[in-house]
Amino acid sequence: MDKLKTIKAKILSGKKLNQILACWRFKDLTIVFTNGCFDILHRGHVDYLARASELGEILVVGLNTDRSVRKIKGPDRPLQDQQSRALLIASLLFVDAVILFDDETPAELIRQVRPAVLVKGSDYKPEEIVGYDIVTEYGGRVESLDLVEGYSTSGIVEKLKVKPGDKGNR
Repeated sequence: MDKLKTIKAKILSGKKLNQILACWRFKDLTIVFTNGCFDILHRGHVDYLARASELGEILVVGLNTDRSVRKIKGPDRPLQDQQSRALLIASLLFVDAVILFDDETPAELIRQVRPAVLVKGSDYKPEEIVGYDIVTEYGGRVESLDLVEGYSTSGIVEKLKVKPGDKGNR
């Protein structure tokens, strides 16, 4: 079995995305959706995504494109390109699909995926989560999951910066 090929097959777009969504809906599987930049995959991301996956049978992750990340986080981000980030997220056994999106928000992608459960971190109140209105309108639910304290890409980037007086890179 070609494991890399299996992982890459989880990165979906266009016609393939619509086909697999139709298949999951036909099987009446509970689709969970979350999204993010996932610039440096860390313990907090793994914990969050694993717990999100437990809210249903299928976990779909919307992943911001490089252009979208730069717009949100600034010109020095992302640290990893979108294909690398997609591959890392897709390699997690509890992630069923990764979908790149280029919009400022995942609202259109949420409309397309039509998840039964929309999930974000507890740094958002459910009513503030992009897609709350979309998902609740058709009877889906929106969940906020607690994040692992002390783990964030921004925090990791800050730790790795060379301080004045430091010699060389870490």
